[in-house]
Amino acid sequence: MDDQKSAAEISLPSPPAENGHVSISQQLDQPTSESSVEDLEKSEPSVAEIDEAKHAVSDEAAIAAPIPQAPAPIPDAQERELSLPEPEASAEITPTIKSAETIYQIPAAPSPPISSAHRPRTPGSPPSSNSSVHRRSLTISKGNNSVSVVLISSALDTIASSKDAKRSAPLRESTQKALELIRSNQGGDYPREVFEPLRLACETKNEKLMIASLDCISKLISYSFFAESPSSSLSDYGSPPNSPGPPPEDNPPSLVDLVAHTITACHTETTADTVSLQIVKALLSLVLSPTVLVHHSSLLKAVRTVYNVFLLSTDPVNQMVAQGGLTQMVHHVFTRCRIGDYPSLDSAASWRSPSQTSFPSPKHLPFAIPSPRTSTNDTNGHHRSESDSKDDPYASTVSLPHPTSASTENGSTNGTSHEDDEESGPRTPKAFVNVPEAMDSHEQFSNGAYGRRGMSTKDMFVKDAFLVFRALCKLTMKPLNNESERDMKSHAMRSKLLSLHLVLTVLNSHMPLFVDPSAIIYSNSSNEATSFVQAINQYLCLTLSRNAISPVPQVFDISVEIFWRVLSGMRTKLKKEIEVLLHEIFIPILEMRTSTLKQKAVILGMFSRLCQDPQALVEIYLNYDCDSEAADNIYEHLMNIISKIGTTPSLPHKANEPPSPAVTPNSSKSPGPNTTIPPSLSTTAMSVSGSMDTSTMGLSDAHLRRQGLECLVAVLRSLVSWGTAAGKTAEDGSTTVVGSVSGTISHNGEDISRDSIVADQSLEKLSAEPSSEQLRQPTPEMSDDPSRFESAKQKKTTLLEGIKKFNFKPKRGISFLIDTGFIPSKTPQDIANFLLNTDGLSKSMIGEYLGEGDEENIAIMHAFVDTLDFNNLPFVDALRLFLQSFRLPGEAQKIDRYMLKFAERYVAGNTQTVFTNADTAYVLAYSVVLLNTDAHNPQVKKRMTKQDFVKNNRGINDGADLPEDLLSTIYDEITVNEIKMKDEVEAAITVSANGPGIANALANVGRDLQKEAYVMQSSGMLNKTEAMFKTLMKTQRKGSSTGNQFFSASHFVHVRPMFEVAWIPFLAGLSGPLQETDDLEIVELCLDGFKSAIKIVCFFDLELERNAFVTTLAKFTFLSNLGEMKAKNMEAIKTLLDVAVTEGNHLRGSWHDVLTCVSQLERMQLISSGVDVPEKKGRPRKLPAEELANESRSTHITVATDMVFSLSHFLSGTAIVDFVQALSDVSWEEIQSSGLSQHPRLFSLQKLVEISYYNMSRIRLEWSNLWDIIGEHFNQVCCHNNPHVGFFALDSLRQLAMRFLEKEELPHFKFQKDFLKPFEHTMIHNANPEIRDMVLQCLQQMIQARVQNMRSGWRTMFGVFQAASKALTERIANSAFEIVTKLNRDHFADIVRNGAFSDLVVCITDFCKVSKYQKISLLAIGMLRGVIPVMLDCPECGWTVEPSTENISIDDGMVKYWYPVLFAFYDIIMNGEDLEVRRLALDSLFTTLKSYGDTYSVEFWDTICKKTLFPIFAVLKSSQDLSRFSTQEDMSVWLSTTMIQALRDLIDLYTYHFVILERFLDGLLELLCVCICQENDTLARIGTSCLQQLLESNVSKLSAARWERVATTFVKLFKTTTPHQLFDESLRVEIDGSSPELGDESNGQTILPAPLMSEHSQSKELAMEPAKDPREALAERRRIFKQIIVKCVLQLLLIETTNDLLRNDNVYNTIPPEQLLKLMGVLDQSYQFARSFNEDKDLRTCLWRVGFMKHLPNLLKQESSSAATLVHVLLRMYYDSRPAHQTARSQIADRLLPLSLGVLADYNKLRTDSQAKNIIAWTPVVEEILDGFCRFDDKTFSKYLSFIYPLAADMLARELPTSVRQCLRTYFFRVGHAKGFIEAA
Repeated sequence: MDDQKSAAEISLPSPPAENGHVSISQQLDQPTSESSVEDLEKSEPSVAEIDEAKHAVSDEAAIAAPIPQAPAPIPDAQERELSLPEPEASAEITPTIKSAETIYQIPAAPSPPISSAHRPRTPGSPPSSNSSVHRRSLTISKGNNSVSVVLISSALDTIASSKDAKRSAPLRESTQKALELIRSNQGGDYPREVFEPLRLACETKNEKLMIASLDCISKLISYSFFAESPSSSLSDYGSPPNSPGPPPEDNPPSLVDLVAHTITACHTETTADTVSLQIVKALLSLVLSPTVLVHHSSLLKAVRTVYNVFLLSTDPVNQMVAQGGLTQMVHHVFTRCRIGDYPSLDSAASWRSPSQTSFPSPKHLPFAIPSPRTSTNDTNGHHRSESDSKDDPYASTVSLPHPTSASTENGSTNGTSHEDDEESGPRTPKAFVNVPEAMDSHEQFSNGAYGRRGMSTKDMFVKDAFLVFRALCKLTMKPLNNESERDMKSHAMRSKLLSLHLVLTVLNSHMPLFVDPSAIIYSNSSNEATSFVQAINQYLCLTLSRNAISPVPQVFDISVEIFWRVLSGMRTKLKKEIEVLLHEIFIPILEMRTSTLKQKAVILGMFSRLCQDPQALVEIYLNYDCDSEAADNIYEHLMNIISKIGTTPSLPHKANEPPSPAVTPNSSKSPGPNTTIPPSLSTTAMSVSGSMDTSTMGLSDAHLRRQGLECLVAVLRSLVSWGTAAGKTAEDGSTTVVGSVSGTISHNGEDISRDSIVADQSLEKLSAEPSSEQLRQPTPEMSDDPSRFESAKQKKTTLLEGIKKFNFKPKRGISFLIDTGFIPSKTPQDIANFLLNTDGLSKSMIGEYLGEGDEENIAIMHAFVDTLDFNNLPFVDALRLFLQSFRLPGEAQKIDRYMLKFAERYVAGNTQTVFTNADTAYVLAYSVVLLNTDAHNPQVKKRMTKQDFVKNNRGINDGADLPEDLLSTIYDEITVNEIKMKDEVEAAITVSANGPGIANALANVGRDLQKEAYVMQSSGMLNKTEAMFKTLMKTQRKGSSTGNQFFSASHFVHVRPMFEVAWIPFLAGLSGPLQETDDLEIVELCLDGFKSAIKIVCFFDLELERNAFVTTLAKFTFLSNLGEMKAKNMEAIKTLLDVAVTEGNHLRGSWHDVLTCVSQLERMQLISSGVDVPEKKGRPRKLPAEELANESRSTHITVATDMVFSLSHFLSGTAIVDFVQALSDVSWEEIQSSGLSQHPRLFSLQKLVEISYYNMSRIRLEWSNLWDIIGEHFNQVCCHNNPHVGFFALDSLRQLAMRFLEKEELPHFKFQKDFLKPFEHTMIHNANPEIRDMVLQCLQQMIQARVQNMRSGWRTMFGVFQAASKALTERIANSAFEIVTKLNRDHFADIVRNGAFSDLVVCITDFCKVSKYQKISLLAIGMLRGVIPVMLDCPECGWTVEPSTENISIDDGMVKYWYPVLFAFYDIIMNGEDLEVRRLALDSLFTTLKSYGDTYSVEFWDTICKKTLFPIFAVLKSSQDLSRFSTQEDMSVWLSTTMIQALRDLIDLYTYHFVILERFLDGLLELLCVCICQENDTLARIGTSCLQQLLESNVSKLSAARWERVATTFVKLFKTTTPHQLFDESLRVEIDGSSPELGDESNGQTILPAPLMSEHSQSKELAMEPAKDPREALAERRRIFKQIIVKCVLQLLLIETTNDLLRNDNVYNTIPPEQLLKLMGVLDQSYQFARSFNEDKDLRTCLWRVGFMKHLPNLLKQESSSAATLVHVLLRMYYDSRPAHQTARSQIADRLLPLSLGVLADYNKLRTDSQAKNIIAWTPVVEEILDGFCRFDDKTFSKYLSFIYPLAADMLARELPTSVRQCLRTYFFRVGHAKGFIEAA
């Protein structure tokens, strides 16, 4: 239908433009006059322009441009741009130039001779001639390039002889004139005259004449015939060159433009194919000519004409030629822009990588091209001349093999061989190397260059390129109607495909021009400069947005290809544009349900290529995910989608599906000889180098999933190559500049160049082309600071969290956003601005929040509405703007508040409206909202009519009606265009489901519902995208480019946050397919992904992520479930082992998973070999399949498993610790799972021993850390209750220890001690005698083999023997003792030398304390005693050093050697269980101290006393020391034997070494006090006895000060033992139920230490007594009574001791009188206390009644014995003749007389009948008193006679013993003498 219609209209000749015909070029293209150039330079199209392009006429009538028939006037400038229909893309759109040329050469006329320079040259001039004039090559004398005269004259003759010449005078005359000029050899000077007949011949429309003329013109062009003089062509252009048009009289059109117009005018809709072919040939020669330069409108016309030939021709040959020619022309236009090379304003190296400046050509070009410039070195170091960068325009950069890349297929790329190049003669000029110097842009841009007026040749070329590219973009934008979409042969479809293909070709081959900062387009009117990329930006983006949503697969595919070129090559320039396209089009299509599998596959393929480019991937993350202005986290979003695609559940994978085509681009391929391509579809034969082969994409869900998986793996590989490679470079100190490219892609599989396209081998063929990576431009100003991006990412994450909070609970969200600073303050204006301008906020929640009735919310709502601009907007538009900024809530009150504010705001901004007041606007707004709901809510059955709406709004304008046409317009607009949210537009478009019923089913027959839904949805996407582009262009035009700063990646650290945000999708995307599929290819892909992921997590030490990936991989091994295992699980095992080998240094805690799998693998091998492996109870055993069992023993697995352990010595110091810890844990799990089996699993334990061997060479510091773990593990294992485990572990430990002992240990280190510790632990904790015996055997072997290397190990060994001494088996203890005996005998010096003497002593001590084996104990005590002389003789102890000079060392030796021995004796005394051993130890201790004590220093004696001697008696002071006795009997035995003997020995020692020990007398007296003040009278008597012995033995050695200390001790003892509680009244109160009997609780046999309580604590207890229970009170009282009795006994004991001491003459004669008096004082107190108690009969009676004693208590003995001692000592002192005593006689007398008189008086009162005991007790005292009085001197006797005489006389009245009577007789005699009545005898 299309073809018929267009054919009908094509046949009509088109009048010129000014006659009113509007061509497509007028619809699409801008003029190329000065005004058009200015428009071209705008950085964004106007809204009208976009809309015009969007809604351009799709009618096929306008496909071909009107081609003027008349020679003049040339159509208006608008006609100059391409008047072309708009094609869309094809999947195979690249024209292969080779095929085009091959066909092209068939009809061509013979070419003139070709010079050796492979191009035409000006005759007589060298190729590099700087001549400014191109002479015509028409005469014979012009050198080798001469044009035959026959060639031109034959054409002119043909014209002259034609009928048309005869009919047309101008033609005939001009032909004749031209012939004459040629024959006269003057044609070269008159080119216009020669050309005129050819022009006129073309206008005749005679086919034969046109062919002849066009052929001739093309030859002339090839030989530079039409090159004009310098005046018109070589200077800088102030404006574009003149174009053909209505020529002014003084400025005729340039010859070039005239030629171009003539050729293009030949083509009409009806032109014959042969003529069309010549037209294409001529135009190709013209455009490609190196000397005849075509610009602007003429260039566009030429391109347009060839385009039309392609579209309108029915001949396939013509189509192919036109297509190839068009491609070459476009290539050429862009290639020639490189004529001046590409240095930027600064040096090239400062802004781009080497690849951006390097465009090398094949090295085997047959000639060197001279150049005015010197050669330069590119950044890669390749020396190249400038000529290398100028190349064949057809092949351009696509077909050039890169010097460092693999050679391309058959020596050519893009199908053009070098032979073809050489045959192409004048039609293949070499990049204008022969352009005269004047044409070359020699002047470089300076910083101020943008302001200059003239345009250089390069500027002209750049503008040409821009015009052509813009025209192509506009052609791509034309929409297709449904019919064209279905018909691939339609002109509209072919036009779209061809234009898209050309856009792709240009981007693919000429990306350097787009990103070149020096490619500038200047406005002709304002001289304003616009960069090339900014100028084409808008057109390119619209091309993409309109075609990337196309449902036509070919168009869609090529659009995606174009976008890939933009993304890879221009992302630094088009940051925001790429974001919009990704976020609004490509990612949504990937997520849409309505898009086809093919579309998703193609987009995924494009993303796969992105994912293979590490830098591009990192930059996507930096520029979008870390940019808070970016709407989406594109990288994160993309990873989630790809992961989701890869894991979508589906049907099982089919085995016969072809492999995934995912990301393999194909190099350009020509259709093969057998490929049949319909003529009208020749565009489908086109393919651009590097494009994807989409033919096998999207065939099934499985394919798509596979592709998604490959994409995910590619991402991980890229992250690995970017992250870890950078880390390695940094570590190796490499100076590689990140971001620069060496131009090579490494193939070794590991060292992938940072900027290479990873894993995409087919792209190697592109290496000649500047790839996307080679075009990267690092940003010069901004440094790549990872922390800055991390902070930006954190900020964006916080913002998104705030938005999420707001969308859940607005108030909480606003509060959070204010706290985090995203909303500057709490003011309504700030909050309103945030709500209005922030993407992502829920419109519903904004509506709810602003609609709240709180004052604060209302204020924010008012500020929000005030921010909206309603000025000069129609009412509905204003309301639409208002309601689209939030969702109106459903509550009437809230709506009311909104409408009131809207009305007020609208009326304020629109004063010229018909509304009389705001009320009108308010009511109308409400009414419109209701209408909107009524008209578009599907639940409303009966809809409101226009009349209803008008009627409803009557009288609302202050009582009057609003104009009906206004209401009618509002009604129409609302019913046609619903007011809805922008996001609703997209959301609402879904697939309309088939309703029930036959009618619906029939209605849907033949409809592609999915496609319809896609079209609806995609149109919404397009509208939104283009609206965003409009906003973006406006922003850019205003110069606001804050968010446009593109950050180039160079730092490897970015990989860490990139992985952290996407690790969950990675894990899900890899584990899903691995779980579901058994396809080994997919499994391999997944496992490769796991490897990469683990590499990243290990490199960056991401613990959570590492655990997740390694654990997941370990689970996939299925080693714990052998029955379910498949081949893929074996692959997982291999992968896990590979990871362990490669990433061991960073696995940390994940080693546990790896080693568990290794252990389970060994178990699997055992099970499959038929070995009986112990299992946990309840676990059924399943055998693996046989082939899997064999695979588990394969070389790969065996070697990898072995390497895990054998390479452990390469692990770092920290990694080996993690490894060993994990291996120990796994080993313990193995052993535990074996239970008590006779064949426990010891695989990991064995490996632990092996890796210990492998790591022997590690430094001690590392080994100490390792042994902490290994030793602890051996502790556990050796004590396992399965003896088989223990034996194996001990043997392993022994072997290891033997190896360790081979190494010499320096003094003061303790590694030997540590590694032998497990033997000690085993001996202590494993009760099995066999195991213990083995421990001893192991040590014995070590002693025999390695004793000379033993250092700190001695100490642990003795620890083992010590533990053995406590063994319950005599055999073990005996064996250990034998070893110790032998060591003591043979290796004593070694032991001492290595500091183990004290350990030896302690060990012997423990043998002494063994109770079960007395024989060993006695031998051991003997050994201990024998150690002393050996020690003293041992030179290692250092006793030979002179004490005077080495006091320090001697003291040190005392502590080191003497103290352990002495302490050992003490230990045995205190803890030995055998009485005989204790006795021997006690004897040994004190014998040793006596024997060697005089060699000890005072300080050492101090130590001995404090730490060895006094602590023996610590039990007397504290009950805590009783814990070591198991029973009271044991303690009693120890006290009554060992301790008492020790006390006596101690006194003896003091006596022996009194001179040395005198300084410690205080401590001894204190000890004796404690011993005396015990409730147990046995201890007390021993104490007093020892005190007496001490004083009597050392009486002569005590100084006065010591006597004072002794006296003070006695005072203290007397005070402590005085029973003051006897007078306590509370003890006399009777308690209910108390028995008067006081039971005798002591059995009199056991001796228990019980220090006396102080009176203070007793009185406290008594005070609390009333609160107690009567029984408790009674028991407490009895205890106190007992204490009182003990004190009475002790007091009496002390009196006796004092008496005994003082009756000893030595003591009496030594003790100073002051101290004697002090003692007398306490004795007197004791006497007075007893006397007062005895006289208080009531008190005694009360005590007896409450049960104090069985009989009436008295202190008669205490009273009489203290009085007797007092009297005796005082009398002796009185009569002592020593001066000191004589001095103190008065004091003595003062004390003696009252005492004596009191005693005599009391004696006289005693009654003979009842107090016989008292009389007996007091009689000796009375006798001594009377005797003493008798011995007074006369004076004193007389002095006291009056006091004594009456008492003596009273005595006579009593019955007296004879002894008393005798004393009285003596007394009375003395009285007689004193008074003189008896004479002295």
